[in-house]
Amino acid sequence: SLILNRNISTSSSLRRSDSEPFLSSELILLITGLLTRIPLSDRTDTISSNIPHGLSHVPYKSPGPYLVEYPSEYHFVINEPQKCEKEEPFVVLVVPVAPHNRAHRDVIRSTWGSQSQVLGRKVLLFFLVGLKDGEAAPQLQQQLQRESRRHRDLIQSDFVDCYKNLTIKTMVMLEWLDSYCSSASYAMKIDSDMFLNVGNLIIMLLKAPKSNYMTGLVANGGSVLRNPSSKWYLPEKLYPRQQYPPYALGLGYILSLDLPKKLIMASRHVKAIYIEDAYLGLCMEHLHLHPTPPPNSYQFHVYPLTYSRCAYSEIIATTTAPETDRLKLWRDFIAPGPDC
Repeated sequence: SLILNRNISTSSSLRRSDSEPFLSSELILLITGLLTRIPLSDRTDTISSNIPHGLSHVPYKSPGPYLVEYPSEYHFVINEPQKCEKEEPFVVLVVPVAPHNRAHRDVIRSTWGSQSQVLGRKVLLFFLVGLKDGEAAPQLQQQLQRESRRHRDLIQSDFVDCYKNLTIKTMVMLEWLDSYCSSASYAMKIDSDMFLNVGNLIIMLLKAPKSNYMTGLVANGGSVLRNPSSKWYLPEKLYPRQQYPPYALGLGYILSLDLPKKLIMASRHVKAIYIEDAYLGLCMEHLHLHPTPPPNSYQFHVYPLTYSRCAYSEIIATTTAPETDRLKLWRDFIAPGPDC
């Protein structure tokens, strides 16, 4: 979701209680059809509050390469519908991750995602995945079911999990938060390659607004890229403006949990472009809202911050380099002794 070459200026220094088994016949329909709609009456878990009536019965028409199928009917095939209600978290951490990327999930579970109680506040972690296509999909689905039974932290919806569908993934996350976790105070969407200092996140949120609040690295004046060879190209006929409204970069942003419902409602009126963080900015603009820069912008880093206990004790979130041994980093970070 992070776009480093959009010619943007940022405000920062740049620096049922169990998941039901997924029926094999249903899985075959989903994997082979991928975007085939299954009747609501045949599904175990549906979010449809934002779906125009009868949408599933109209003939299929592709939205093209720069728009995505949203609003549309997506359903949760792995879920934890009662976990928030039972545990009453202060903040919910949601990590969108590829279905096959078990390694990233396990690293997070063993590091910052292992912190369930911080400064007297309850923290819950969830991983959001979609469907994998291809011949290996049925085997991967079985692995995800086993992983879900073991960790109880997976949320899976029936969209195709790919880069072009990140907007769908983001909106499905908001639907899930609104339906199953709206009693929490805040949620943070954070990429799987990030380091998160949960304690500093809590400290910031204890003083944060409780409504209409979104923060992170805020991009102001982001240019719309018109070069067709760009990964983030958007044709002028779909979006004639030259700049995006302010938006929080997708690597990690926080929102108060009154916002998901409002953003879902706004999405009915805003064309769903595939650049997911910019799309949330468009939905915020429709609501006459805008993201708020964090109190200390140096606490969010878009480029990997070289590790030291002192530096990492002061930040909230940073990207990490691919070669980083995050388990070793975490062991040092939590070891007894002074931070600086």
